[in-house]
Amino acid sequence: MAQPLARLRTSFVLFGALCVPVIAVAASPEGLSGQILGQVRNASGIAQMGANVYLYNRYEEVVRRGLTTEQGRFAFDALTPDVYSIRVVLASFVPAERRNIAVLPNSENRLDINLSSVLSSVDLAPPSSIRGTLMTDDWKWVLRSSQSTRSIMRFAPELGYPSGTSSSDRTLTAFSNTTGLVKLSAGDGQSFTRGAQQDLGTAFALATSIAGNSRVQFSGNVGYAGASALPAAGFRTSYSRTGDNSSPEVILTMHQLYLMPRGAGIAMGADNAPPLRTMSLAFVDKTEIADNIRLDYGFDLQSVSYLDRMNYASPFIRATYDAGSQGRVRVGYSSGAPPAELLVRDSETANGLDQSLSSLAMMPRITLSNSRVAVERTQNYEIGYERVEGSRTYSIGAYRELVSNAGFLLSGPTASLPAADLLPDISSRGSIFNVGSYQRVGYSASVAQTLGDRLEVAVAAGRTGALANDNLGASYADAGELRAGIRPVQRTWVTMRASSVVPKAGTKVTATYGWTDFNTLMPTHVFLTQKTNQDVGMNVFLRQPLPAFLPWRMELTAELRNLLAQGYLPIGGIGTRSILTNSPRTVRGGLAFIF
Repeated sequence: MAQPLARLRTSFVLFGALCVPVIAVAASPEGLSGQILGQVRNASGIAQMGANVYLYNRYEEVVRRGLTTEQGRFAFDALTPDVYSIRVVLASFVPAERRNIAVLPNSENRLDINLSSVLSSVDLAPPSSIRGTLMTDDWKWVLRSSQSTRSIMRFAPELGYPSGTSSSDRTLTAFSNTTGLVKLSAGDGQSFTRGAQQDLGTAFALATSIAGNSRVQFSGNVGYAGASALPAAGFRTSYSRTGDNSSPEVILTMHQLYLMPRGAGIAMGADNAPPLRTMSLAFVDKTEIADNIRLDYGFDLQSVSYLDRMNYASPFIRATYDAGSQGRVRVGYSSGAPPAELLVRDSETANGLDQSLSSLAMMPRITLSNSRVAVERTQNYEIGYERVEGSRTYSIGAYRELVSNAGFLLSGPTASLPAADLLPDISSRGSIFNVGSYQRVGYSASVAQTLGDRLEVAVAAGRTGALANDNLGASYADAGELRAGIRPVQRTWVTMRASSVVPKAGTKVTATYGWTDFNTLMPTHVFLTQKTNQDVGMNVFLRQPLPAFLPWRMELTAELRNLLAQGYLPIGGIGTRSILTNSPRTVRGGLAFIF
């Protein structure tokens, strides 16, 4: 008995001796990680404190956030070797960004950021000649003093503050990184068919951080919708908290505007005009199941009141498997309304105020059917693959979509249709028409190429379901006959996109053109697993920063959609010729004040 025990003891000793080197290596991750360090200055060379620094991975997702110290410095340590991007945002300055920063094991990437009111820049400093140390003592103090890297114990009233700090100073420290945005705009409004509220003329947003890792935002959109004499408004407030394995966010959104049913006999703008009221409570979060597997999930509880009241829930979930340089695979599912808050979080480019206003503008897509209100509902199953190779990004994907109570803009004579089937559009003289239900299967492929720091081009192509009119040129007697003549067909589409920043002037220009069979109506699919955009016709977007002669930054914006008026589906015969579209031609401009 003693002899087997002795053999077993010897085996454990040998196993422990073999594991010691492995444990030693695992306990020393410094040799396998790298850092990105930097200093932020203005055009006069003065260090800028409190600038927001965002670190993106190769898929342009935010993985770290931080604030610059009194010396304008920041540091991201313990980074897995890969390709990253940096974006720096500070009120009254144009954001600065740099892409394709290669982080190698045991490396330091030092950045010199120069912020300007017109054109900011990020320069990669020459590598340090000092070897044998991963981070100098100077930069270690950056990590110790940075608000984003302090101990979590700073939440306690008696901790995290220097001795002798007054309660008023603690309050000022608790609320930091406060930013604001005011937009004044005019022109054509977005159609109700896009699920978006018309830009009512005045939009504002305010955000502040609480104790470093929590953020509260409040935004609003007020003005007049269409020809109504009564004001319309929308408000959105959100609370988010950033953690290592989770970043939950709760959003409450409300809208109220006035629409008059066709033929209802109610004077537009009268006090008894029926109001459209919507309220939604959304929750979105993420969790890391493993080092390379992440879940994004949430739900949206919505209530719509217009001639009737409806309540419904819209859950969504998306799983991401990241294989590093080999690419990533995503699988997504959503039911009900499009997952607006998830899409806003995906498209966040360090300016949460703009994204907050984009989310506020999205409303439930409602229609009328036999005097009853119906809400467009969608079930979407999707899978996508994306791979980044240097400055080029490849992606492919497929989806299956089931849509009920689909609404599109109907323009032209509508005398042959009952008023009970027409809902007035917010921003035009047209009406929203319920075409019924349809389902389709689609697939797509795209490639995007970055050329330097100022130019990016992309092309995407695919095949998906569109809506065609079998009775082209024939008249229709009622809404049912019109719906019966619309059927789904498979069509190919191609979208080209170019985005550039004009040197010195700082003008950002984005132009897209979407080609398809323009004799059909191509509904736009909302992608959950990739960044492919399926556009229709010619679209141009402009953003022009203005020279800073006031204590805040200003930008001129212009949005021109479907300039060639393509993608309109003709219906009806002589005397009743109308068109159906989901992308009407619109032109709009505005002025933004960024504090």
